[in-house]
Amino acid sequence: MQPAPAPRHAPESFDLGLQSGESTGESSLTVVIALAANLLVAIAKTIAALITASASLVAEAAHSWADTGNEVFLLIADKRSRKPADPRHPFGFGREAYVWSLFAALGLFVAGAAVSIWHGVQELIHPEAASDFLIGYIVLAISFVLEGVSFLQSVRQARAEARHYDRELLEHVLATSDPTLRAVFAEDAAALTGLVLAAAGLGLHQITGSPTPDSVGSILVGCVLAVVAVILIRRNIGFLVGEEVSADVRAAALRSLLAQHEVARVTYLRLEFVGPRRVYLVGDVDLTGDVAEHLVAERLRALEAKVAASPVVAGAILSLSAPDEPSLTPDEPHPR
Repeated sequence: MQPAPAPRHAPESFDLGLQSGESTGESSLTVVIALAANLLVAIAKTIAALITASASLVAEAAHSWADTGNEVFLLIADKRSRKPADPRHPFGFGREAYVWSLFAALGLFVAGAAVSIWHGVQELIHPEAASDFLIGYIVLAISFVLEGVSFLQSVRQARAEARHYDRELLEHVLATSDPTLRAVFAEDAAALTGLVLAAAGLGLHQITGSPTPDSVGSILVGCVLAVVAVILIRRNIGFLVGEEVSADVRAAALRSLLAQHEVARVTYLRLEFVGPRRVYLVGDVDLTGDVAEHLVAERLRALEAKVAASPVVAGAILSLSAPDEPSLTPDEPHPR
């Protein structure tokens, strides 16, 4: 072990720079608002689709019903991921958020994208003239307002978190460990895009008298949903397999470790997400001072307990560094 360095001020708690409780509650609110908006929109679009016989509105109705079901999955994900750890699950149930969010993304792909594309193709083969265009426009306008309210809530939450991590908005949405925020943001963005496509298809149907633009609108809505669903599926799989934290979070953790008065240096550090804003930490450290061997384990266990007491740390395992191992610095871009 290294000689004790000059005294340093140890922080009251181990800080990784990750937001915890406040953002978790915000995510629940975001999902609830999205669920309410999508349910109202799905009912309105279904009625309008039956009245107008518009292919684009049928696609939009399928999209909104898929989104409504997805929000239920996201609520389940949010609730189950908060279950406390037990002896059989020592790191908690955080990864369940990615399981249920994956189900939601698969639902968006099947019930939203596939149905919209299939219906659009069927309408191209067997075209059917639409009617009562005004009803369709009114429903699309109301839907745009409701989806916009939900989207603004997700943007508000994402923007606040992005500022905390010093990221761009879209960068944070893709990088965040919170799958519910990413899903609501992506689905609402796709919904607003789909509404514009549906309105264009319906308008061209009315202007030209041909149902072809309406059918193409349905197919385009399905393509947008497919792209969004694939992105969400890939991100959830990434977190389920095990994803390392970002460089800035790793640097914050390293700085916090080095600020502990027991730690002289850190030679290895790995942090992996085990749930939304929850990580598992493994590291090698060199302790300060020159204490008897039988006290080393006690100091390491005490340091682990201090690290694990952080609300964003699900567990921590620390080992002693070898004398020849190089020290890590907070600005190091990648773990060894």
